[in-house]
Amino acid sequence: MAMTVEALMYVLVPMPCLFFGGGSTQFLTSRDGGGWFNAAKFLTGASAMGSIAIPAILRHAGLIETGAMFIEFTSFFILVCTVMCFHKATLDEDW
Repeated sequence: MAMTVEALMYVLVPMPCLFFGGGSTQFLTSRDGGGWFNAAKFLTGASAMGSIAIPAILRHAGLIETGAMFIEFTSFFILVCTVMCFHKATLDEDW
């Protein structure tokens, strides 16, 4: 059950970028934009925080062990590093 919820959260994290940002991560760091860009920023942040909060809540409720929570945190860290590398690669024109 817990792994299903986390897998769903990892699928939901990039969806606002795909739907509202045109598949680019550049809008996340810009101050421009209207309602759709702000909605995408909010949904991206909310789903990212949910990816951290859900394992902590499940651990607090006793549904998962501490090791499983740390594995989830490690996978979230790897996801964030991957997104940051993708963002850096799209900003560089040499790629």
